[in-house]
Amino acid sequence: MTHTTTSPTIRIDKAGGPEELKLVDLPVGAPGAGEVRIRHHASGLNYIDVYQRSGVYAMPMPLSMGNEGAGVVEAVGTGVTHLKEGDRAAYCSGPPGSYSLARVMPAKTVVKLPDAISFETGAAMMLKGLTTQYLLKRVRGQEGLEPGDFVVWHAAAGGVGLIACQWAKALGLKLIGTAGSEEKCALARDNGAAFTINYRTEDFAARVKEITGGKGVKVVYDSIGKDTWDKSLDCLRPFGLMASFGNASGVVPPFAPVSLGPKGSLYVTRQTLATHIATREAMQAMADDLFAIVASGQVKIHIAQRYALADAATAHRDLEARKTTGSTILIP
Repeated sequence: MTHTTTSPTIRIDKAGGPEELKLVDLPVGAPGAGEVRIRHHASGLNYIDVYQRSGVYAMPMPLSMGNEGAGVVEAVGTGVTHLKEGDRAAYCSGPPGSYSLARVMPAKTVVKLPDAISFETGAAMMLKGLTTQYLLKRVRGQEGLEPGDFVVWHAAAGGVGLIACQWAKALGLKLIGTAGSEEKCALARDNGAAFTINYRTEDFAARVKEITGGKGVKVVYDSIGKDTWDKSLDCLRPFGLMASFGNASGVVPPFAPVSLGPKGSLYVTRQTLATHIATREAMQAMADDLFAIVASGQVKIHIAQRYALADAATAHRDLEARKTTGSTILIP
């Protein structure tokens, strides 16, 4: 097997706009204890990349970009037993660096990629699919979720959203998806959303109340943040759960916990994938669940955009302008 010694890599020297993304050639060394070297066939684009690039999430500089990828293991360091040289593999999580041909990284969040799943699909689904997995399976409201229950999912035509529409349907949930155009609403419905709301033309909170006969939903899953926060709370039934997992429109401003009482003794949580995949065992169990539902055909991964690695800045601009649907990958 040829071993990579240098790698074209997208890096930033300071936080800022997409123009900060620069293609540089960096050395790639041997993996140390607990590490692997992986040669990418594809890398995933995610909104967390935008947060890290723009400075919403403060990161050490200079920063190699990207949190998701799939490829072949070139070498393993001491103590790594679940992977070997030549294995097909995929991962998400930090440290960043997946916008590259090859890299060395901690092995604990790298898993074997089943032969039935392509590298491109692997790179497009790990972060988004595992995010969906923990939100639907591991984040629990006071009453839990049962088949027939209503939930709201914002950005339902995005990478996480389209996976969520399909997985929720497989679980028997009635997902009410919001999106910013009629085309995106149709895409969410095609992927299993029971109802969709175009938030640009409709008051989504009023429409959710209408759909649920005035009762509201058990859970709202929100990656939008500032723009959707207040009305999302109004979508919840008593003891409902507001599950925040992103801030595409900006960070939610401080709010008074006392306001949750009159709205129905609501619960609020802010989730991150990193917490859920902090152990090798949890990462493997969640990945196995994701691989199983994708292999079953109940969840299909939609790669709607492909960019060359060198065009990462264009990919970021398109993502922020809400021009993308489904998953986006970079090809080194």
